[in-house]
This record gives sequence, C-alpha cells and structure tokens, in this order.
Amino acid sequence: MPKFEGFSKETLAFFAGLKKNNSSAWFNEHRAEYERFVKKPTQLFVQAMEEPLMLLDSGINAVPKVNHSIFRLNRDTRFSNDKTPYKTNLGVWFWSGVRPRMECSGFYLQVENGEVMLGTGIYMFPRQLIGVYRDAVADPKKGALLAKLAAKLEKDGYGIGGEYYKKVPAGYDKELPQARFLRYNGIYAGFETKVPKEFYSGAFVDWCFIHFRKTLPLHQWLKDTLG
Repeated sequence: MPKFEGFSKETLAFFAGLKKNNSSAWFNEHRAEYERFVKKPTQLFVQAMEEPLMLLDSGINAVPKVNHSIFRLNRDTRFSNDKTPYKTNLGVWFWSGVRPRMECSGFYLQVENGEVMLGTGIYMFPRQLIGVYRDAVADPKKGALLAKLAAKLEKDGYGIGGEYYKKVPAGYDKELPQARFLRYNGIYAGFETKVPKEFYSGAFVDWCFIHFRKTLPLHQWLKDTLG
C-alpha cells in the first residue's frame, strides 16, 4: 500500500486555479490533477492519521472516501446566493460517535488560500443535542470543567469558536461564570497558520497529531457530555 509522503505545491495550485475558474468546464479539464494531487494524497493522509488518532480515541472514524472523512468539492447551491459549483478548500474530518458524522465531535483539517486550519469539537449542534449541551454548561461541575479547559486552550493559542447567540437562552442563569458558553450553538477549538513545511512530507501527520492531542480535552468533554 502506498505511504503518505505529504501534499505538494500542485495541491495548492489546484485550489488556487479552481478559485479563479470556479466552473464545471475548468474542473473537468483539470480532473486528472484533482485525482493525482488532491484526492489520492488525501486518501493516504486519512489512512496515515488513523493509527495515531486511535491513541487519542479508540472509536475514531478515519474513512478515506468522499462524503466520509473527505469532504466533497461540489457545493449545494439550492439555497445559496453563491452559485459557484465547487468549494475551494480541502476538508478532512475524523469523527467519533454513533450519530451521523457531522453530529459527532471530531478532528478537522482545512487547507485554503495557503493556510491550514485545524479544529476539534462540533461545528453546529444538532437540534436534539442543544438542550443537553446547555444543561451540561449550566451544571456546576461539567460547566466549570468546560470553562477551565477552554481557558487552558486559549492560553495555549487555540481559539474557541461557536458563539452564535447574543443573549443567554431563557431558563438559564446569565450570571454563571461559564455563561458565555450558553450562547454557543457549537463549540470547537481552532488553530490557523500558514502552510507549514511539514505539509510537503509525511511529517504532516505528526504535525497535525500534536495539535489534535493538545485539543483532545474539548473532544473528551463533548463525548462525555453528549455521548
């Protein structure tokens, strides 16, 4: 089986070209480049990440297929004013749980515009879990633990995203020390940087793993809280 040896400058060039020429005609002309420089190395990357991520969470899903760990490029334009047919970023998702993949906590990689973004958590809570999450935030022990680990992550340089509402929802105490988290409709720890040199070699697996390991406490809190 081929081994992941990194992405390439051609990977970034493909997305730069797609951003300038976001059309089916251009994509079809460059489909071979997508298969060689984007899809194939991404599949190898997903396979290479599985073993180290299993050290963090034995239930992790690392499935090297489009619409599983690899996000599809085609955009759903039915309800959007932006009718361009393709996303212009590489998205990779490793999730853990029995719910549909985007309703679970997990580890995310995105590459776009010469930058890498890593994220850990849940981008948006499904409707059936938002109340469970809020109750956990309001709980003295669970909420205090979330506030503590979030503060540690922020101190270490990771942003805590997901804040959505302007006010604390009705029925919850807005004076709680951890009340800010009641305004979130998802919660994740994020890190962004220019594409590192490791991106072009197999060392990119270790580079990602280091960040995922540091943000593991949020993933664990979400799994313990939401199941």
